[in-house]
Amino acid sequence: MFAEALSRLPPQPAETQVGEYRQRQSLLTDQLRENDVLVLASPRHAVRSNDVGYPYRTSSDLIYLTGWLESETTYVLRHTSDGWKSCLFVQAKDTLKEIWEGRRPGVEGALSAYAIDEAYSNEELEERLLVWMNDAKRVFHRGGTNTALDSLVESAVRRRDRARQQFGTGPVAVEDPSGLLAELRLRKSTSEIDQLVYASKVASLAHELAMRHSRKGITEYQLQGVIEGFFAYAGTAGWSYPSIVGCGENATILHYKTNSDVCGDDEVILIDAGAEYRGYASDITRSWPISGTFTEAQKEIYEVVLDAQLAGIEACQVGNPYTAPHEAARRVMAEGLIRLGVISQTVEEALDLETGELKRWYMHNTSHWIGLDVHDVGVYKPGGEPRLLEPGMCLTVEPGLYFGAWRPDVKCPKRYANIGIRIEDDILITDDGPVILTDDCPKTIEEIEAIVGNGP
Repeated sequence: MFAEALSRLPPQPAETQVGEYRQRQSLLTDQLRENDVLVLASPRHAVRSNDVGYPYRTSSDLIYLTGWLESETTYVLRHTSDGWKSCLFVQAKDTLKEIWEGRRPGVEGALSAYAIDEAYSNEELEERLLVWMNDAKRVFHRGGTNTALDSLVESAVRRRDRARQQFGTGPVAVEDPSGLLAELRLRKSTSEIDQLVYASKVASLAHELAMRHSRKGITEYQLQGVIEGFFAYAGTAGWSYPSIVGCGENATILHYKTNSDVCGDDEVILIDAGAEYRGYASDITRSWPISGTFTEAQKEIYEVVLDAQLAGIEACQVGNPYTAPHEAARRVMAEGLIRLGVISQTVEEALDLETGELKRWYMHNTSHWIGLDVHDVGVYKPGGEPRLLEPGMCLTVEPGLYFGAWRPDVKCPKRYANIGIRIEDDILITDDGPVILTDDCPKTIEEIEAIVGNGP
């Protein structure tokens, strides 16, 4: 079944070209002064247990600016008499270590295939960076990733010697570049959209495979295995966030992560899982009955959430505030729950953030940015006002209703006890209206009932 699903994927998109990375670097340097230096560090390897590490994933900002994926890397942008220079400090070639840990691109690889003007081994970092910072007035650096580099930057700013006193040399301020980079990353290029589309198509097929494998007695972790197995089979880096796979009352826990229960024939399963491809994330949630047929109660709640999601997607229009999908979805869900007798207030009363009854059953936001991070960067309310949607922005639309009978804070309607429904898609904002990147993933009641259990 994996092979058949793989045959339905389009060819993998072309990798981002060096010229585009150069353009991104240029957009960043346009916002810097000639006496600025920007320094970015890759994250350290994290230990899982004893001498076993977690799978490595570098900084999204480094991926965005260079496409470089290796660990133990420092990236520097500095101005010279020949203009701005892009520089990497990397692990040098080392045959013995490469025998054990894998081949390294090294300095030569960085210069030959990346948007890099200069490359040096890590052993040269301290000496060269101190010289470059001595010629700078501001250092753009986000601390907390590499303590040794943090100390180097801090010492350059705090240094008090004769040269500084006589000539005023050396940096006097450190600023976080995250805001500048977030603004650039918020609007996706054609190349970035291609990577997001592929990640979305892989995740869509993975959810469909899980639907086909669903049947009474299957476990949450087995369905997780189907989804994450296909992520790997399709050539992605794996999941973009730990998969949420919850049946029955577990579906009413927003970030359920145990994934260990057996699924009952009368339960709805909620799976929130996305793939990462070349650093770019997809994020899909689907909910379906393990039996393959919605009960009347399950169908009632599912239809309310689906109608809310469609209204939220329709609100993803250029010029609308980013809050528009949330407000549209909330209103539809309030109307639906009033119609079902779950809420006894008026629509406006139900929507009130303090006293409204909707928040009992729907307690999270409808949207977040998506890109190189599943919860991607970008300020939602610059200046305190909701940001207006622009072409190239990508966000999720994911309303849900959660009737956990286990909750002591509310009286759960018996008819809907332990039904949890969330439906999530990834949306690209365009001048022609919203584009659903995850549209290949089945979500109508008819589509789901035709697929669930229809597999090996």
